[in-house]
Amino acid sequence: MVRREAKAEGYSLAVPIEVRFRDMDSMGHVNNAVYLTYFENARIAYWRAVPGVRSRRNLDYILARAECDFKSPVTLDDELFCHIRVASFGRTSFVFEYLLRNEPNGRGVAEGRTVQVMYDYTARKAEPLDAEVKAAIEEFEGREIPSRT
Repeated sequence: MVRREAKAEGYSLAVPIEVRFRDMDSMGHVNNAVYLTYFENARIAYWRAVPGVRSRRNLDYILARAECDFKSPVTLDDELFCHIRVASFGRTSFVFEYLLRNEPNGRGVAEGRTVQVMYDYTARKAEPLDAEVKAAIEEFEGREIPSRT
């Protein structure tokens, strides 16, 4: 159940994240590598929620960078939501920002950013970000997305 109404301030979407037993490490909390999978799940839900960009044709990109700042450990008892938004556009790329939060108490457990580069798999090179995709994202976000140079 993706929620737009329960999103954190400034975020366009809230995606429930199921903490699974297999996510845990020997210390009894979610392993650090799993957070990037939670971000990936939020990206998938984001594209399903944005009208007009469901086609793979206009979503060919590669993940060029991933960052995660860990704030608090996560256990099986936590009820997580990953809040997601597009932070900026480049010529060939865009940045997602994430806020992973335990919803019952509002405790932030992690923050992250990923950079996606639009990619032509046939030519094997970066390509410009499609204007229609940018417009659909801005409409979904309900705001103008800043461009970075």
